[in-house]
Amino acid sequence: MTRRFKPKQPYGIKRIERLLIEKLPELTGERFACTSLGRAQLAAHLAEQSPESAVSCLFLDQYQARRAFEARQPLPDNLKIICDTDFPEAEFDAIVVILPAKGERELARDLMQDAFTRLAQGGRLFVGVETPKNLWLHEELKKLFPKVTQIEMDEATILSGVRKGDLKKQRDFSSEFAFRDGERLIKAISRPGVFSHRHLDLGARALIEAMQIAPNDSVLDIGCGSGTVSFAAAFRAPKGHVVAIDSHARAIQCTELGAELNGLTNITVNLDDEVASPAGMHFDVVLANPPYYSNYQIAEQFLDGAHRCLRPGGKIYLVAKKASWYLRAMPKLFQKVEVVYERQFQVVRGIQP
Repeated sequence: MTRRFKPKQPYGIKRIERLLIEKLPELTGERFACTSLGRAQLAAHLAEQSPESAVSCLFLDQYQARRAFEARQPLPDNLKIICDTDFPEAEFDAIVVILPAKGERELARDLMQDAFTRLAQGGRLFVGVETPKNLWLHEELKKLFPKVTQIEMDEATILSGVRKGDLKKQRDFSSEFAFRDGERLIKAISRPGVFSHRHLDLGARALIEAMQIAPNDSVLDIGCGSGTVSFAAAFRAPKGHVVAIDSHARAIQCTELGAELNGLTNITVNLDDEVASPAGMHFDVVLANPPYYSNYQIAEQFLDGAHRCLRPGGKIYLVAKKASWYLRAMPKLFQKVEVVYERQFQVVRGIQP
């Protein structure tokens, strides 16, 4: 049987970003900003279209920002690719927010409100999503703008509004929540876009219950999210030290804020998408709660990073919905691989040779 393949789109570009490049009216002004779901193609287009303007492309994740930066070399002088928690604190003449078709709605609200506050009076916000006739998005923009304009198309929704005045009330989308580790109450802060916003993830709960941390241990938490596991580890190791890393800028911000909220001074937080051991440190314990997508590619990166960072005899604890893949993959790097916790989630432990 002959297999039929769909024509490939240009590498790294999402259809909504291509449609924005095709349909967006030529922008006027000196400062533009946008997001990207691909490799900053729209940002590069805006920079080329308006060579006298300054264009900033925001990524919340360092890995995505690095891939976009590498794809855009040589980078035009008027284009900046940044990884940060929010749009830069500057006035922009136009901002384009590109949303994934099945993205987090609270993150969409947060990004749109943030973009609105960065617009100059008379500045224009464009929002694009790869779903046709998105009524929810239209209603959300009406909360920001007196008039919302739509670019008509069948395969996506592109809306825009012009800033006239200020918001009557700016919403705070961050959340403070608490959880217990034994008798100890631990607090955490999260923001939209950070894994398990507003609550303790059940996988993180399983990891906290399974991990064994000694008072003097040095601990590496890979993919720390809002820092919940890092905080529990830091309280258990008052004479040790915890390094919390994540590729998401908001995760790093939340972990820093949470450490301060709990009065923890034995935590170092690093924005890191390559699991690089800080200053050549080697750890007694590595903790990880890998995401369940990417066909285990991220999990493989976590395992390789843990293997580089653990001292001989050090332990890795890794949480999963199903342990079967890890029980096959981990013995290539670690000894005595076993499931040490098994409920709704499983925690797999290995020992560094």
